[in-house]
Amino acid sequence: MAAASAVRAVGRRSRRFFDIFVAEVPWTVSSKEVKEYFSQFGSVQRCQLPFDRDTGFHKRYCWIKFSTPEDVHNVLQKDSHILEGSKV
Repeated sequence: MAAASAVRAVGRRSRRFFDIFVAEVPWTVSSKEVKEYFSQFGSVQRCQLPFDRDTGFHKRYCWIKFSTPEDVHNVLQKDSHILEGSKV
């Protein structure tokens, strides 16, 4: 019984994601490119780049979900992040 509880607890923890918010994303950058860039810091589970329905362009910000807090820590260790020549 205790082992089953431990497995469920580990399963819940393994589904947790750790998010960062990225602003000033150049409108020419795709979510695939953002995900590829941030993958160098850890395991990116998801990159959500919302689009404006009226313009068809993304809103120049995104959320990136990492697997572990260490991945987020790795991102924050770098002073600045540059995508297509723009600091994000």
